[in-house]
Amino acid sequence: MAYFRAIDPLPVMSAPVYVFDSVLVRRPSRSVVGGLRDGDGPDPSYAGVVAEHDRYLEALAQAGVGQILTLPPLEDFPDAVFIEDPALVFSEGAILLRPGAESRRDEAKALAPDLPAHFPRVLELPEGGHVEGGDVLVTPSRVFIGLSARTDERGARHLAEALGALGKQAFVTQTPKGILHFKTACSLLDEETVLVTERMAASGVFEGFRTLVTPPGEAAAANALRVNETVLVGAQFPATQDLLGHHGYRVEAVPTEQIGRLDAGLSCLSLRWSRP
Repeated sequence: MAYFRAIDPLPVMSAPVYVFDSVLVRRPSRSVVGGLRDGDGPDPSYAGVVAEHDRYLEALAQAGVGQILTLPPLEDFPDAVFIEDPALVFSEGAILLRPGAESRRDEAKALAPDLPAHFPRVLELPEGGHVEGGDVLVTPSRVFIGLSARTDERGARHLAEALGALGKQAFVTQTPKGILHFKTACSLLDEETVLVTERMAASGVFEGFRTLVTPPGEAAAANALRVNETVLVGAQFPATQDLLGHHGYRVEAVPTEQIGRLDAGLSCLSLRWSRP
């Protein structure tokens, strides 16, 4: 991994990376109740996932996103509502990824026809290796790629090369063991601050950043989402909402109980960018 790591301080990207005027989402399919998950918890309900998705779109609009593009459900892909995993998008272009879960391998192919109308470039990764968007955190100085059960070193190398073609610097690191995706345990709050779980804080990966640690019992709240001047947080995490409010962030509570049963959070439900 050393050949990805940045040693010298990196320049800050010119525009705030949490400013968005456009999002692309996919509506939940009825098959979503059979989506991937760890453990033996209760299944989500289709009606419950749809209701949470509706509230999510409402919150994005209230946060100032003017263009919300909605794709139809894909019944053959129960997890396709988590549209961030098969692609990564920037104003400069989009990158089709290679999901590590076997049942999700063709989601990028299904998404590919919908991207050229919105991005000046659409890049595809070479064959070999896997990488999912849930393992990619964009910050003002670099793009973190967390190695995990869904993202391997070869996939990370290919993504780092694609990011370089778009003028982005990759920083490959290891996701702490037992965490599904890198962003399961962290999210960007502003140019210098990340919200993290205790385990992610202890990993040292965010050295140089200010870190806010999720309160006890609310580790799942670490997958928050900064959109313009608002931070979306799971509605079932009141202590985290209070923590962020205390630090001056504008917080919007969004229910995530049903999608949480599929090991999902707020970031994976949309692809977000600003039009040039």
